[in-house]
Amino acid sequence: MWSGVLSETTFAMKFSSYQKLVIAILAFLQFTVVLDFMILSPLGAILLEELHVAPAQFGLVVSAYAFSAGASGLLAAGFADKFDRKKLLLFFYSGFVLGTVLCGVAPTYSFLLVARTVTGLFGGVIGSIAFAIIADLFPFEMRGRVMGIVMTAFAAAQVLGIPVGLYLATKWGWHSTFMMIAAVSVAVGVVIVAKLRPIDEHLKKPTQRNAFRHLLATVARGRYQWGFTSTMLLAIGGFMLMPFGSAFCVHNMGISIERLPLLYMFTGFAAIVAGPVMGRISDALGKLPTFIGGSVVGTALVLYYTRLGITPLWFAIALNIVLFVAITARMIAAQALASAIPEPQDRGAYMSISASLQQLAGGVASSAAGLIVTQNGDGPLEHYERLGYVVAAAMLVTVVMMHKINRLVAAGGRSVAVAPDTAQVPTE
Repeated sequence: MWSGVLSETTFAMKFSSYQKLVIAILAFLQFTVVLDFMILSPLGAILLEELHVAPAQFGLVVSAYAFSAGASGLLAAGFADKFDRKKLLLFFYSGFVLGTVLCGVAPTYSFLLVARTVTGLFGGVIGSIAFAIIADLFPFEMRGRVMGIVMTAFAAAQVLGIPVGLYLATKWGWHSTFMMIAAVSVAVGVVIVAKLRPIDEHLKKPTQRNAFRHLLATVARGRYQWGFTSTMLLAIGGFMLMPFGSAFCVHNMGISIERLPLLYMFTGFAAIVAGPVMGRISDALGKLPTFIGGSVVGTALVLYYTRLGITPLWFAIALNIVLFVAITARMIAAQALASAIPEPQDRGAYMSISASLQQLAGGVASSAAGLIVTQNGDGPLEHYERLGYVVAAAMLVTVVMMHKINRLVAAGGRSVAVAPDTAQVPTE
C-alpha cells in the first residue's frame, strides 16, 4: 500500500514563495468561515437566554446554515469547474460577508434564522473552493502538510476568535461578535483581490457537458460516491456535539461562562501545534493509518466525554486537548486522501457536491441533536450521552469507508496538481 511508506522525497519537496502565500491566504480565509460557524456553540448559552429559545430552536439556527449551504453547494457544483477559481471564491466570500453583517444586526430570533440561511448559502461553498485550489496547486505528497496548516484555522478560531468573540459578546452584546468577523473577512477579501493569481489551469481541460449534466455525471460516478458517503459520515460528529458543547460544559460539567474561554483557548493552542504535526505525519506515514489512529482515540473519548458530570477545569481542558488532536488527525488525513479522488476537470464539482452533502448531513445531525437533547429550566442537559453513541458509531463506519477510498486511490493513481508552474520539484 503506497500510503504507508515513509518517503524521503515527501520531506524534500519544498513550498515555493507563492505557495506559502496561498497557504496563508487560505488559512486566514478558513479562519473567518470556521469562526463564523463555530462561534454559535460558545454563544449558545447566551443566545438561549437572551432570545428565549429552546434547545430545539437553537439547533434549527445551526442547521439553517447547514441546509442552505448544502443547497447552494449542489447549485454551484455544475458551474464550479467552468470559472477561474479566484473569481468564484471572491463571489461567494462577498456573500458570506453580507450574511455575517446581517447576523450582526439581527434584532430577533426569526431575523437571525434568516441571516444564518444567507450566510450558509455563500459560506458553505467557500471551503470546497479552497480545497479545490489546494488540489490544483499542490501535489498529493504535499497535501497533508498543506491541509495541516490550513486547518489550523479551526485551532486559531478557538485560541483567538472564540475568546475574543465571547469577550465582545459579554461586554457589548452578541451582535458585536459577528461584526468583528465581518470586519476581519473584509480585510482577507482585500488580500485575495490583490495577491491571489488567477487559478484557471483546469479550464484547459474543459468538460463538454453543460452544468446540469456535469453535476449528474459527477454524482453518478462510482469512484466519487465513496468519497461523498464518507464526507457525510464525517459531518455527523461536529454537527451533533458542537452546537450544545458550551451548554454541556456549563450546565453538566459545572464550568462557568466566565471560565469557558480558558477551555477553548488551551484546546486551541494544542490544536495549532497538532495541525502541522499531523499533516506531516499523514504525508510521511500515510493518510489512512493517521486517520485510523485518530478515529480509535476519538471514539473512546467521545463515549467517555459525553457522560461526564461535574468536572474540574484542568481535567476538562486535558480531555478536550486530546479529543481535538484526534479529530485534527482524522480531518487532515481524510481531506488529503479525498483530494486524490476527483480528476482535475471534476475537482470543483466534486468538492462542491462533497461540501453540500456534508452540510446537509450536518443539518440533519444538528436538528436530530436538538430533538434528542432536552433541558428543564436551567438544569443540566439530558440525553447528551446518546449523541456520543451515534457519533462513535459514525466514526467506526467511516474507518471502513476510508479504507475503501484508500484502495480506490491506490488502484486508480493519485490525482495530480494541474498547475505545475507553481509546484516545486524535489530538491537534491
